[in-house]
Amino acid sequence: MILSMTGFASTSREFPGGLLAMELRAVNHRYLDVQLRLPEELRVIEPQLREQIAAAVSRGKLECRVTLAQSGSDAPRMELNPLVLDSLLDVVAQLKARLPGAKDLGTGELLRWPGVLNSNSLQPEALQQLCLGQLSALLADFNATRAREGEKLADILRSRITAIETIVAHVKPKLPAILSAWQAKLSSRLQEALGSVDDDRLKQEFALFAQKIDVDEELSRLVAHLSEVKRILKQGGQAGKRLDFLMQELNREANTLGSKSVSTETTQASVELKVLIEQMREQIQNIE
Repeated sequence: MILSMTGFASTSREFPGGLLAMELRAVNHRYLDVQLRLPEELRVIEPQLREQIAAAVSRGKLECRVTLAQSGSDAPRMELNPLVLDSLLDVVAQLKARLPGAKDLGTGELLRWPGVLNSNSLQPEALQQLCLGQLSALLADFNATRAREGEKLADILRSRITAIETIVAHVKPKLPAILSAWQAKLSSRLQEALGSVDDDRLKQEFALFAQKIDVDEELSRLVAHLSEVKRILKQGGQAGKRLDFLMQELNREANTLGSKSVSTETTQASVELKVLIEQMREQIQNIE
């Protein structure tokens, strides 16, 4: 499965007292670059969030935004716990009986004492676990989106591969005729310029130069590179860097075809190949 580096997904989850909203968006990037935007309540789990993202995404510039909002009817409410408060005041009274100089606890100290106030909102640990669980579900949706986009990119690449193979299949059988026509044309020009030319010498020169302009090997390598591209697309996984390297190899063969060309037909084929290869390379920049 080919994955695109660009993608977007969002989710939200209500909890007692509020709403947790999460959003993931990514664009292409050479490496994995994760930016987290978190409320203060969730800063403590930033390392776990990064680890979870890195396990699911290998490349791309990714932004993860998490927001907390209070819900109207379920806004957090604070209530006194009279049992804990009475128990605490009793302990303070016993302490003062033993230590007459001990001071009373202030109102703020009493309210901050664990258990004195009850809240209908989630405890920090529960909220953190909720966030981690939501991120797991969000990443699954995010990767599904990237997979759909990746398949579209793969289809584009396959169509370009078919176009390149058509050009090669059209040009390759014509190479002997192109070479013969070039040989006859050059022989005629030499005879016109020099009058008489030694046939054996001319044949030797033609044989040497024909080797220099022979592009059959380049076309064969180009077809082999295309087969490897198709294999990688079928295999899937983290294919972007391997495909990018193959585009360099394909472009090298297309350039060589143009530099060795002795006919307008092979020159035009070289140009068309380079256009198609560049179109493939542009799409591959978005593949993980």
